[in-house]
Amino acid sequence: MFTADWFRRIPWLFAVCAVALMCLGLTGISRGDELAHAGEFFSKQIVWIILAVPAMFLATLIPYRSFRHYSYLWLAVSIGLLAIVYFFPAKWGSRRWIPLGFMNFQPSELAKLASILALARYLMYSENYRRLPGLIVPFGLALVPMGLILKEPDLGTALLFLPVLFAMLFVAGAKLKHLILVIVLGVAVSPIFWLGMSAEQKSRVTTLFLQTDGGPVPTGDGYHLHQSKQVLALGGVVGSQFAGTTVDDPLAYHLPACRTDFVICMIGERWGLAGALVVLSLYLILFGRGLYAAMATRERFGRLLAVGIVTLLATQTIINVGMTVGLLPVTGITLPLVSYGGSSLLFTCVALGLLMNVAMRPGYEIAHEPFRFADRS
Repeated sequence: MFTADWFRRIPWLFAVCAVALMCLGLTGISRGDELAHAGEFFSKQIVWIILAVPAMFLATLIPYRSFRHYSYLWLAVSIGLLAIVYFFPAKWGSRRWIPLGFMNFQPSELAKLASILALARYLMYSENYRRLPGLIVPFGLALVPMGLILKEPDLGTALLFLPVLFAMLFVAGAKLKHLILVIVLGVAVSPIFWLGMSAEQKSRVTTLFLQTDGGPVPTGDGYHLHQSKQVLALGGVVGSQFAGTTVDDPLAYHLPACRTDFVICMIGERWGLAGALVVLSLYLILFGRGLYAAMATRERFGRLLAVGIVTLLATQTIINVGMTVGLLPVTGITLPLVSYGGSSLLFTCVALGLLMNVAMRPGYEIAHEPFRFADRS
């Protein structure tokens, strides 16, 4: 339980960065509420933070090695829940949520963490992945939930599974030439995946290459990208909080999903470039500390779990920030700890709690030791 020894061992840097990001997210959500003149996202997010922060600390109480015994069960449950969403009516053109009355539960958030746990358990016991045919099982553990999420459709969340899979395989000792071969094969068959994508998904990809600066405001998916860049630019260096609004036209500040997918734009508009850089700096500290925890533990499950969580959150951050500035396609993916969203915030905090769990285990679990496999050829 919460003892003096537990309090002493907690890696508080994780918690400080996480809470700071949540607070900055609240300022962006509040600004979004103000500009949208509708909704109560700010007050709802406070409720979710009150629930998520204790969940983060609760995840540190039980030694992380206990979670490996239920890894496959959690993955099976998450796959079942991903199948259940198709029995509910579509919402905003997709089937991603299970309505529970007081909230809409998004099973893909559980699936991301469950897939990491299952991969960590499999890779800690088996060395078959050192051979090319041995990659079939770990790829299956990731591709099954990924395929169900892609069909919802949710391209952004589905894309998160592959970087996590490759990072965990690399750390576990898979041969680099095999991973490169898989990537080459994936690129070769990418036209098939393109044909299978929905019209909306294709539009978001093509919009990235057709974007232009200046001229009339585009329509469709191009409008989101145009507005996100414009709202960020309107923040300037110090933001509207100190310099005031620079444009009188309210349409210039209109941005769909400004409190969820594009919340970083609200932070940039309110606090300027300085505020956006603070957010990115907090992420760098958080991910750097997470990688240090992965490097420091000699226990394989903990190391793989930490690498998977850091890769997941870092990839999600890169995709979200990249799409707001026109470097990546616009996808419905949240910014960890910052965007509005109950399921996303809750499971992100649980994932961070498990990362803290790995970092705080004493004794033989923590030691500076190189990864097991040095030969990647």
